[in-house]
Amino acid sequence: MTEYRFSLQKYKRGTKLSCPNCGKKQCFVKYIDNQGEITFPDYVGRCDHEQSCKYLYTPSDYFKDNPMLIDYGKHSSIKASNLKPCLPPPTSFIDNELMERSLTNYAMNPLYIYLSGVLGKDETFRIFQLYHVGTSKKWGGSTVYWQIDWQGNVRTGKIMLYDRTTGHRIKEPRSYVSWVHIELNLQEYHLKQCFFGEHLLSKNPTKSVAIVESEKSALIAAHYMPDFIWLATGGMHGCFKADVISILKGRSIMLCPDLGAKEVWLDIADFLLMVETPAMILQKMIKRNPNLQTLIDCLHLELVDSS
Repeated sequence: MTEYRFSLQKYKRGTKLSCPNCGKKQCFVKYIDNQGEITFPDYVGRCDHEQSCKYLYTPSDYFKDNPMLIDYGKHSSIKASNLKPCLPPPTSFIDNELMERSLTNYAMNPLYIYLSGVLGKDETFRIFQLYHVGTSKKWGGSTVYWQIDWQGNVRTGKIMLYDRTTGHRIKEPRSYVSWVHIELNLQEYHLKQCFFGEHLLSKNPTKSVAIVESEKSALIAAHYMPDFIWLATGGMHGCFKADVISILKGRSIMLCPDLGAKEVWLDIADFLLMVETPAMILQKMIKRNPNLQTLIDCLHLELVDSS
C-alpha cells in the first residue's frame, strides 16, 4: 500500500479547526507531513462542507504559490532548513457600500424588534448603528453582524436568525447561521476574521476593552456598561491569534468568556437583562392591554427613564 508524503490529518477529538474560508467551527482538516519535517500554515487543508464552502488548499497548491520555498518537483525530500517564512493569501474584503445598504429595514429584523422592547427603539437604533449591525432578507429577516477591522475594512458578515419574542437564536430544526461572502458566492475569497466591533478601537484609542463571545452580548453590554468598548470573538475559540489580538496592545482588557458551561453559568447578556428596564415594563403593559400602544401613538408619548 502506497503511503503519501502529505495527507489530511487523521481525526482525533479537538484536531478539527475553524475553516479559514467559511468560518464554521470544527470542520477544517489540516494537511500534515507524515515525515514530520514540515508544519503547514493553518489555511492548508480541506473544509468538510464540500457543497457550500468547497474550500480545498493542498500542499501542492501551497508549493505552487510559494516556489521560493523549494523546487518541489525535483526533490523527493524536504528539509525544514530549506523553508522560508510564508505569508498566507491576501485577506479579502467586501464592498463597504454593501454593508452600509444593510443598515436599515430594522422592522423585519427579529433581534432589533426584541431589543427595542428591552432597551427602547432609540437606544437599540443607536447601538445597531454604532456597531454597524445590518438586516438580511434571508429566512424572512435576520441579523447581520458585520466584521469590520480597525482600518474600516469589511472582512465579512455573520448572518443569524433570532426569535423576535425571546431574543434567542433559532436552532430548530437546524442552526440558522450563514456568511455574507458565501451568500454572495464570492470565488477565491480568503477570509481572515477580526473582532466584532473592532472598528470602534480607532475611534477610542485609550478606552478600556471588554471581550465577550457572542455578538448579541456585546450589543447589550454596550448599553449597560458604556465605559468599555465591547468586542465579540464570535465563539469560544475565535480571534485569539497573535496577529489578531495585537491591535489590543497597550489597552486595559477584561475577558468575559462563557467557558462552555451555559447550563451552569449565565451568559452576560442574560445577567444584564435580569433587572427589568422601563422599556421592558412598558412592553409587558402593552401586551396586557394593546390599547395602551394606540394611546401612545395618538398622543405621541415618549418613555422617560427617571434613573
